[in-house]
Amino acid sequence: MKKHILSLAIITIVAGTAFTACKSSGEKVENAQENVEKAENKAADARQDLNEATSDSIAEYKRDTREKIAAHEKSIAEFKARIAKDKKENKSKYDKKIADLEQKDTDLKKKLDDFKADGKDQWEKFKTEFNHDLDEFEKSVKNL
Repeated sequence: MKKHILSLAIITIVAGTAFTACKSSGEKVENAQENVEKAENKAADARQDLNEATSDSIAEYKRDTREKIAAHEKSIAEFKARIAKDKKENKSKYDKKIADLEQKDTDLKKKLDDFKADGKDQWEKFKTEFNHDLDEFEKSVKNL
């Protein structure tokens, strides 16, 4: 009889533990949905942070680039003032070069103003291409 009561008590304890430890499938689904929602919110926050950082980076890059372009415009204007005193034959040759540089300057400004970032990869690609174009422009101004 003692064995029977002891066995019954152990079975009751094990069964009680099993029932309280197990969650219903409904509770598991609810927990999973909550976890998915939290993960989605974190992903959305991360995307927003990335977009804000990219926007700040773009704004800073555009500001710095505009300053460089303005410095080049100043160099071109100074060169124009110097050649105004030169002979007519030299002046016409330089005027053509200056017109080409001013066109490149205008094209660079337009390209910079028209850029709309749709992602970090696109921004990096644009930045690489634009830096190359800007370097070529700087070389042209220095060679003038």
